[in-house]
Amino acid sequence: MKKLLLSILLSSITIQGFSQGNVYKQGSGKFEGLAMTPPMGWNSWNTFETNIDEKLVKETADIMVSSGMLAAGYNYIVLDDGWMSKNRDIEGNLVPDTIKFPSGMKSLIEYVHSKGLKFGLYNCAGTHTCAGYPGTRGYEYQDARFYANLGIDFLKYDWCNTAGINAPEAYATMSNALKTAGRPIVFSLCEWGDNKVWEWGKPIGNLWRISGDIYPCFDCEFHHEEGNWSSWGFMKIAEMRKDIRKYSGPDHWNDFDMMEVGDGMTNTEDKTHFAMWCMLSSPLIAGNDLRKMSKETLAVLTNKELISIDQDKLGIQGFKLSAEEGLEVWVKPLSDGAWAITFLNRTDAPKKINFDWKKNPIKDTDFGFEADFNKITFKIKDLWKNKEAGTTKKNFTADIASHDVITLILIP
Repeated sequence: MKKLLLSILLSSITIQGFSQGNVYKQGSGKFEGLAMTPPMGWNSWNTFETNIDEKLVKETADIMVSSGMLAAGYNYIVLDDGWMSKNRDIEGNLVPDTIKFPSGMKSLIEYVHSKGLKFGLYNCAGTHTCAGYPGTRGYEYQDARFYANLGIDFLKYDWCNTAGINAPEAYATMSNALKTAGRPIVFSLCEWGDNKVWEWGKPIGNLWRISGDIYPCFDCEFHHEEGNWSSWGFMKIAEMRKDIRKYSGPDHWNDFDMMEVGDGMTNTEDKTHFAMWCMLSSPLIAGNDLRKMSKETLAVLTNKELISIDQDKLGIQGFKLSAEEGLEVWVKPLSDGAWAITFLNRTDAPKKINFDWKKNPIKDTDFGFEADFNKITFKIKDLWKNKEAGTTKKNFTADIASHDVITLILIP
């Protein structure tokens, strides 16, 4: 009998002991609700790469406020690769570059916050960043605490030097680390779309890159011989991935990369680039030197009518409705039954638009929205000219220059 009781007791202890390992469930996943509309701001990489410093950040913050960009919605300043020293300290902590940031990173972040702006930093899921600085592999929870203690609001997390690493696991680990550190930080997954991040990223991050790096051209591919990789013109990126718009929405955005507005294209192409990013519900992250931007560049970046399309609370990415002889029509459903319509001239010559609304009903098969212009009439407003443009009872006619756009809002 004693042997039987002892056997039962040992069995009970064994079962409880093994089951205890499965009782605790760690809190995981991103901070919810931090990006209910696509984030807007500025990132250092497109213009400055690793040539960044304290003076640049402070001047950029000042201009974002004084120029009206903050008032237009741009509220993040994100320092990309190159902000840290080449080595961690003796305790394994990241060390901000003291030559570039002599007042210290925390002091700089406090300055940015004092302007009513938010602050972001960059790191990488691999052993090293793309520019060769310390990556986060193996330091995820330590780095998350470091960022929380600094008081950052945004983390861009790249995908260089990741041989042998599983992308969903790597990004989930960092997402969980940020959550455990306790400070709400927007998590930007810069995985380039190589592992179809849109299929698994929603519980992990607030936005995710869908392509490799952008390049300031309309529709080109720029090949980097030293690294055997390519950067892409904005229209190549706009059409690079098929059937991913259904994965994008409030707090989980397809990110088409930082903008090249003001970085060397024509003002017409800048307009088109900006309009397409708004139609695609992409984050609007400027990448130009704000200290040197022209009035024309500022006018594009702060066009409130276009921004309202990007920031529409419905949060649905637009799509191409039609394409004929280089003239494309892109559409985007908006809240309250409205639609954004963009005519895009892909060719190198001017075009004439004569668009019969009644012959071109809209059907959004991903989200179930429709517009039958035989049944309902919409008022039309031209958002670049900021003026009324009739109704859908009549054909829409206009001249459109090469590489240009005309963006309308249809109001029922």
